[in-house]
Amino acid sequence: MATVNMDRLLHACVTQGASDIHITVGKPPVFRIHGSLRSLETKVLEPDDTTALMKSIAPERNQQELQEEGGTDFGFAFGDMARFRVSVFRQKGNISMVLRLIPNKIMSFEEIGLPKVCAALCRRPRGMFLVTGPTGSGKTTTLATMINYINENLDRHIVTIEDPIEYYHSHKKSIINQREVGIDVPSFSEALRRVLRMDPDVILVGELRDLETIEAAVRAAETGHLVFSTLHTTSASGTVTRIIDVFPPNQQEQIRTQLSGNLVAVLSQALCPLAIGKGRVAAYEFMVVTPAIANLIRENKPYRIDSSIQTGRKLGMQLLDDHLWELYDSGRITYEEMLDKSRQPGALQDKVMSKIKGLKGAAATEKKKEIDDMGQILRT
Repeated sequence: MATVNMDRLLHACVTQGASDIHITVGKPPVFRIHGSLRSLETKVLEPDDTTALMKSIAPERNQQELQEEGGTDFGFAFGDMARFRVSVFRQKGNISMVLRLIPNKIMSFEEIGLPKVCAALCRRPRGMFLVTGPTGSGKTTTLATMINYINENLDRHIVTIEDPIEYYHSHKKSIINQREVGIDVPSFSEALRRVLRMDPDVILVGELRDLETIEAAVRAAETGHLVFSTLHTTSASGTVTRIIDVFPPNQQEQIRTQLSGNLVAVLSQALCPLAIGKGRVAAYEFMVVTPAIANLIRENKPYRIDSSIQTGRKLGMQLLDDHLWELYDSGRITYEEMLDKSRQPGALQDKVMSKIKGLKGAAATEKKKEIDDMGQILRT
């Protein structure tokens, strides 16, 4: 019975365009659709239900890990329709799960709105390209698009190290080998230690989780490989600071020098629901490491990176707040969404108020009402 129910849930998730399924005791299954949570009109789940649903999809190895560690992650294919990344965990002694939908179709640069210069950067022979943002901001999708572009257009040996494997890639113009942590290799750091003997051109590391992994990724970029990875940071300058802060004080000067010479670009992103209609749009902050920005990293002046990004528009660079403003000003996202995702909501509020002063008649009244409905927003 549980298998049938899980199959129905997975099928409904794909057909309704949900990004996640939440399964927990005391609630019916919940879908996340276009960023919002929607409960299904089915029975409230009991402990036996969540356990049975978990057992219907979790491999024996992961059920064992759940018993020993209290949590486990894995990926699986739902026929030809989609793949799912699953996080199973215990809470209050019961089993809960979150299933993330990984679409079978990999989108193009145009479809996800990536800056055009990304294609040129994917052709670089060496360096480190980081995609950052909070959980659920589309980092995996962006990386899959870049890897697919290389796979289709260049003859490279691509090795990915993932936990778990999310998008499946087939060999095209490139050779692509995908290694899953826990199945093909015990850890990210061990995989990175061995990858340099595999004659790779491009290396994808699912996430820079710890000092050892960061060190190995930087070393791989230094030794003539193009390395892609992710971090949970929300800005380009914050990404640089986060990497340096992981290292002990006596190594920070060295890592600043290494980063300044090897970091190619940082793409920070946030997903916003569309103001009208269904779907979401990505807002991007994009930094290409020019000689000027490399100097700021080397000289420990990350606070000046934002102004360098603003002057680098001809290279496709932009700050997140500037892109959020463009999306709001063109009517694609709401005022609330712009402020929620922004780094400096106070400055964007001022920008909106200045625009209202320049408007007249009904347009000004409508914009003013939008602000008033939002209420007083605390400046941060």
